[in-house]
Amino acid sequence: MIKCVIFDFDGTISDSIQVFVKAYNDFAEKEGYNQVAVEELDDLKKMSIPERCRHLNFPMRSIPFAAPKLYRFIRESKASLPLFPGIKQMLDELSSRGIHIAIISSNATDIIDHCLKSNGVDYVHDILSSKYIFSKDKMIKKLLKQYDYSQEEVFYVGDEQRDIDACAKTGLRAVWASWGYDHESLISGETSKAAVPDDVVDFALRA
Repeated sequence: MIKCVIFDFDGTISDSIQVFVKAYNDFAEKEGYNQVAVEELDDLKKMSIPERCRHLNFPMRSIPFAAPKLYRFIRESKASLPLFPGIKQMLDELSSRGIHIAIISSNATDIIDHCLKSNGVDYVHDILSSKYIFSKDKMIKKLLKQYDYSQEEVFYVGDEQRDIDACAKTGLRAVWASWGYDHESLISGETSKAAVPDDVVDFALRA
C-alpha cells in the first residue's frame, strides 16, 4: 500500500523553465558564460548535465555557487512559478486519499512553498531542499527514516535522470514525468512512465 509520494519540483510540479532561463541568462551575462536561447531548449533537454555545462561553457563545480544567485533573481523579480496543467488536480486527489505528499528538490524551500500556496496547494507535508544536485538520495533516506516508511510504501516522481539515479540508490520505485526537463532518450534504469499527471494517481492506486 502506498503511503507517501515524493515529488521533484522543477519540471515535475512547476513549469519553471522560462523563469529559470531568464535567471540563468542574467547570471551568465554577468559571469561571462554562454546564454540560453529559447530555440535551443529542445536540444538542451537531450543533453546530460555535464553536456549542458560544456555547451554553456559553465563549469559543473560552480553549480552550488550559482544556485543562490538564481534563487535571488527569482525572489527579487517576484516571478510567479506556474504549475503544469493537471498538477493541482492530481495533488488534490492524492491528498483526498490520505496520501502523504512530500517534495525533494534542489530549489529553495521558500520559493517552492510560495509557488504551492499561490496556486492553492497548502497540504504538502514536507519540502526538503538538497544543496547539491546529485544528493537527493540523502534527502530520500532522511524522509524514510523520519516516518519509518518502507521502500514499498513510497515512490518518487521526477523528470530527470538524476531523479531516477536517486531512486536506484535508495531502492524506491521511480515514476518519470515525461512533461519535464529531460528528454526520454536520457532516461535509463527501472522506471514507470507518466505521460500526464493523472497517471501518477493511477500508479498510486495500483501499487
